[in-house]
Amino acid sequence: MVKRGRGRKRKARQDPVVDEEQNDSVAAKNNTTDSQEAKTTASLKDDSDDQKATVASCSHNAHLEAKPVEGLNIDAASGDKHEKVSNGDGSMKDDSNEYSMIRKCIVENDGKEENLVRLIGLKNLFSKQLPKMPRDYIVRLVFDRRHKSLAILSDDPNVQGTDDEIIGGICYRAYPEMKFAEIAFCAVSQTQQVKGYGTKLMNLLKMHAITEGVEYFITYADNYATGYFKKQGFSRSITMPKSRFHGLIKDYDGGTLMECYVHPSIDYTRIPEMLKAQREFILDRIRTISKSDKVIYPPLPKGWTPPNYSGLSSRGNELACRAISIPGIQEAGWTMADLLASTTSAKDSDRQRNHLKSQMLSIVRKVEEQHFSWPFRAPVDTNEVKDYLEVITEPIDLSTMDKRIRKGGWYKSKKQLHSDMVLMVNNCKTYNDESSPYYECATNLEKYLKVVFPDIS
Repeated sequence: MVKRGRGRKRKARQDPVVDEEQNDSVAAKNNTTDSQEAKTTASLKDDSDDQKATVASCSHNAHLEAKPVEGLNIDAASGDKHEKVSNGDGSMKDDSNEYSMIRKCIVENDGKEENLVRLIGLKNLFSKQLPKMPRDYIVRLVFDRRHKSLAILSDDPNVQGTDDEIIGGICYRAYPEMKFAEIAFCAVSQTQQVKGYGTKLMNLLKMHAITEGVEYFITYADNYATGYFKKQGFSRSITMPKSRFHGLIKDYDGGTLMECYVHPSIDYTRIPEMLKAQREFILDRIRTISKSDKVIYPPLPKGWTPPNYSGLSSRGNELACRAISIPGIQEAGWTMADLLASTTSAKDSDRQRNHLKSQMLSIVRKVEEQHFSWPFRAPVDTNEVKDYLEVITEPIDLSTMDKRIRKGGWYKSKKQLHSDMVLMVNNCKTYNDESSPYYECATNLEKYLKVVFPDIS
């Protein structure tokens, strides 16, 4: 439960939904309004101070809006190969790295015709993939001179030089003095999804960020986007000092603040090769030390019968007894307890635990997806709410429950999870006034618990 101050209300945002008809209409409107957007670009280029101030007031609102599910259905393990082409500057890259095959560029509003066309392409892409995002808001951020975009360009010669050349992009704003950047929009064209472009796009952005001195990326992700960002190295745990971004970006209800540290010495375009090299090194060291391929144990004698272990009569136990008697098994470090743990009965027990874990994680996700769950998604910041621990002796939140479930051993049943959910509701009601929005969210959550826990009264 997050409490930022009594009586303070914040506007809740709704997650966009997939709407094919709306996507089509947005795409159609894009074609008819390109000339108008070009005029908007020109006006931004030669803007007056008053107009720049207007853009500035909106630039702090940059955030990642929910994208259609297919907009985030990105396969990080794609092995697609692309035809070797230049990077847009006439130079050719080493074909040993698949990233060098990708045409990419940094696009900003510098007044050049080529970049203006690409900015319009980015605007069209974000408008189509983020249908619930206001188009004028997208235009303001994409064309704002303080924002830049990394774009992946199509290899198709028929679309080169047009706004259809853009197949993926990330719009961001860097704060050089604070050494971090905020991601505003991230999208891949629907026709190019599930090809690994999402991961490649983020890795290319990280490599470019190093050249700009960026140490952290920060963004607000909705429930559909958090999975993608986790795969790209983002975490809900914010390690960057809050003083570096406080006041520069705003909090958004319905969004999860996520962060990614950009390590300056890592080549993010060669991570698969790095992991492969590390694996080979470790295996080589194991081969040097290990004697498993040098020591040969004699086989079991002919007519051998397994020893009689008292108290062990099941089929699984009999198999474990046979296995432990094989020469070399005990020398390799195996024990009877290890072998018994691999029997059918032990596997059945593991399956039951995994099934319970899956059910509880599903319940937590369902609660997190509700619009009234925003006060409960992260622990209360006791640096801001000084007296919270004086009133609440057992703080609890959804992220803590998620960690407990994944770690295992904390919740033995769904009833225990339900008890923590009720505790979370009661904590919120205890600390906040009945007239506050936090109390209202707690009331709504209390009602929703009857839906996700139908068997628990």
